Amino acid sequence: MQRSGRIQIRGIVQGVGFRPFVYATAKSLGIRGVVTNRGSEVEIRASGERFSDFLATISRGPPLSRIDHIEVFPDPGPFPDDFSIQPSRSGTLSGMIPPDLAICDQCISDITTPGGRYHEYWCTSCVNCGPRYSIIETLPYDRERTSMNAFPMCPECGREYGNPDCRRHHAQTIACSSCGPGLKLIDPDGKPIPTRNPIADTARLLDTGAIVGLRGIGGFHLACIEESARELKRRLGRSEQPFAVMVTPDHLERIAILTREDRMVMQGYQKPIAVLEKRDHEAHADISNLHTIGCMLPYTGLHYLLFSHLSHPFLIMTSANIPGYPMITEIDTAVARMHDHVDFFLTHDRKIVNRCDDSVVRDGFIIRLSRGMAPRRTAIDLGRRAILAVGPELNSNITIYREGFCTTSPHVGNVRNPQTYAYLQETIGNLGRLLGEGYQYIAHDAHPQFLSTRYAKELAEHHGATLIPVQHHQAHIAATTRELCIGIAIDGVGYGEDGTVWGGEVFAGSVPHFERVGHLEVVPMPGGDLATRFPERMLYGILPEDKTVALLKARGWTDHEISVLEAQVSRTINVVPTSSTGRVLDAASALLGICRERTYDGEPAMKLESFAAGGKAEPWDLVFSRDGGVEVLSTRALLREAMERSRRVKDRDTSSLRNIAASFQFNLARGIAGIAIHAAVEHNIPLVALSGGVAYNRAIRETIREQVTGSGLDFCMNAEYPLGDGCISYGQCIFAGITEMDE
Repeated sequence: MQRSGRIQIRGIVQGVGFRPFVYATAKSLGIRGVVTNRGSEVEIRASGERFSDFLATISRGPPLSRIDHIEVFPDPGPFPDDFSIQPSRSGTLSGMIPPDLAICDQCISDITTPGGRYHEYWCTSCVNCGPRYSIIETLPYDRERTSMNAFPMCPECGREYGNPDCRRHHAQTIACSSCGPGLKLIDPDGKPIPTRNPIADTARLLDTGAIVGLRGIGGFHLACIEESARELKRRLGRSEQPFAVMVTPDHLERIAILTREDRMVMQGYQKPIAVLEKRDHEAHADISNLHTIGCMLPYTGLHYLLFSHLSHPFLIMTSANIPGYPMITEIDTAVARMHDHVDFFLTHDRKIVNRCDDSVVRDGFIIRLSRGMAPRRTAIDLGRRAILAVGPELNSNITIYREGFCTTSPHVGNVRNPQTYAYLQETIGNLGRLLGEGYQYIAHDAHPQFLSTRYAKELAEHHGATLIPVQHHQAHIAATTRELCIGIAIDGVGYGEDGTVWGGEVFAGSVPHFERVGHLEVVPMPGGDLATRFPERMLYGILPEDKTVALLKARGWTDHEISVLEAQVSRTINVVPTSSTGRVLDAASALLGICRERTYDGEPAMKLESFAAGGKAEPWDLVFSRDGGVEVLSTRALLREAMERSRRVKDRDTSSLRNIAASFQFNLARGIAGIAIHAAVEHNIPLVALSGGVAYNRAIRETIREQVTGSGLDFCMNAEYPLGDGCISYGQCIFAGITEMDE
């Protein structure tokens, strides 16, 4: 029987209380030896009669850990007479730390129970909770390599840190009001406001209608009560975009309808924003004029203490940055950019090393992969070569593959923006420091003009790496499954292999060999990106007819504007051909008068979905054709049917228009599913995979699912990565790895 050994543990084993867990296990089993961090791994030297029991217990790890691999090597000693935690040393970067974790129930009790030394201290945490990714600078994970290094422990914190019986034993974020980060309340110009209790005074200001910039774990939020929603939208210039709310648990179900799955994810340590159906679709219209509302529970000590002093049961809580731009992390930047938007700031003095936005989920699917969910680490065999995937242009993130694992960063944003492009570069550098830099392959979007493509080329020259371009929609399918499948990718835009804009695609094959076997009808986008801002342009592009012209004139379009539009389409001047599903939904939204100008990403289609939620769908005739062996669904026929039906509606009867909206979505989804089913039969492939941002639309997604499974086919989607472009870098990584292994 083995009685001693050197144990090497890889995985997510730092920042999860692994060393204290090993220490406590060793003491309980009479084991002698030491445990230490080595790079991102944990190394144990142990000896004792119950070595086998010790090994079995530590192999399970503490609750927040994820063990990838354990190796045991002979170690004859000598060993110390006791067991101890040794200082960390450099070593292999084979693992990762966990994402930032929501405050645990025990720490909530600590901050809300009078008399304790953590009572009302906003930055309370332990080995089971608190920031991780947002504060780390490099590995091994120790206080001196985090932004907590600026706050030396007081004697009392030091005693708890060294006490094996305390859950703050070797908790690197341990702090109290005597030694930890502090808060201050300041005015919009950055001048401090005298206060004995910044949180209580902030709550009072919020209750009276003030708009406050709150510095949190990963950046700044803007907070206010519902009565100030319109004013906040006015200041931000975002009159239509919905806000998320932070709500107390006992009030949540008064606002929204929750499934069991919604409740589980909202109450877990990730605490994302969950997009939920409103109990009353018309309620809280100043916050969200959709039938849904984004809700999250408090997830830091600051939030819990704020609500303990607040008379309102929920707060608007929205990111302080412009949509598509990176989170603002520094108070000086917040004051410079947001002083016209807020009445006060509540800020702390702990550096945010890695910014991190809130994660967003809907119906169990991830919309934005960020705080609590990222960095996301996935076991996958893509060979021995290191791969960097730089992602798409919109809703971007990055993925790094090393030694059997893909690690995906939190959400980065719209790389068209110079600040976000800089954040993309920053993220590649930061994640590279944690995982190890140097890449043999760099994957990027096939679009030659993307800034991320340009940066991939610069990195490839620097690292001597091979560039691998990946078509956008094939990356969507690669992120969903590596099995032979019929892949449906439905979204807004993506650069196609023929140089046109794709977005309603059906493929047959497996990574990296996909054949385009179907798509939506290719239609013109008059003015290119201008058609995404003004969806009535898209409507005319699909239906360049007298009835469309009459509708536009009735809505105030001038003869000159219409003549320019007609000339663009008839002469194909500044017109981009597209098969985009998103643009078709935009056109339907414009046709029904739901959204005439897009003010935020996805607005026309999202408003169409909300409008259709109160309608009853009925089947329409579908028109398919063949183009060189590829099946095409006519979206003109669908839109024309919607046009004819809407013209018969008297007095803009809302109920009838809702039925048309619901039917349009239903039949578009039926048509897309039909192409996939036909392809599955033709190619003898029993699996259909679905991805793309349009799949967040519940009615469209579930119609496709029902049609596919009703035909006796298997159906899959990605529950671990976003359905939208947040999965692209992961798909690029898979595509590059399998391409390399095929060669």
